[in-house]
Amino acid sequence: MIDDNGLRVTAPKRVTLAEIDNAIRAKQGWIVSKLLERGERKVQRQQRPPVAWVDGAVLPYLGGEITLRLHQAPRHRASFQRDTNELHVWVTPTGSEQQLKEKVKGWFQHEARQLFEVRLDLYADKLGVRYDSLSLSSAGTRWGSCTIERKIRLNWRLIHFALPLIDYVVAHELSHLLEMNHSPRFWATVESIYPDYDGAKQALRKRSQELPVLFA
Repeated sequence: MIDDNGLRVTAPKRVTLAEIDNAIRAKQGWIVSKLLERGERKVQRQQRPPVAWVDGAVLPYLGGEITLRLHQAPRHRASFQRDTNELHVWVTPTGSEQQLKEKVKGWFQHEARQLFEVRLDLYADKLGVRYDSLSLSSAGTRWGSCTIERKIRLNWRLIHFALPLIDYVVAHELSHLLEMNHSPRFWATVESIYPDYDGAKQALRKRSQELPVLFA
């Protein structure tokens, strides 16, 4: 696995260190290119200015934008007005910016879980598979994962992207229930329920580099 911290290798206990070393050497070209790519993406994210948490701030949501509206109240709460695309958040007069960010993040995560459950059920039916559980991830750049125990994890930050990109990740992870690899058979499985998977994969990579910094 490659993330912003570098390369991490895991293997079953029965695999020897020599076998692991050989596997790394066999994939060294891919590893180096992905490390360089990840490093460039990290630099690009760090260079983007963070969102200013003020009334009228624009936040990414489902491929579009919503406007943050701030109000004072005795307690913190949030409500989304869909007809105006405004997220209203009430904060106490002494509330901190961190508390505001946590309230907004909580709203995004709630929206993400509700939407992910609907899309997972839809694509699971198309593929004829069953998953056992859904949990939300906060990984920096990994969008999803699937275990042999049929547990799906999806990055809640996907809620910032348009629905077709969310559906691609959903289709990708559900396809691992049939093929726990990235072989040609796996991609054929993805294609059977999401034909333009390659276009979505490229669009997801591009869009993730363009998102503003929300919760650094």
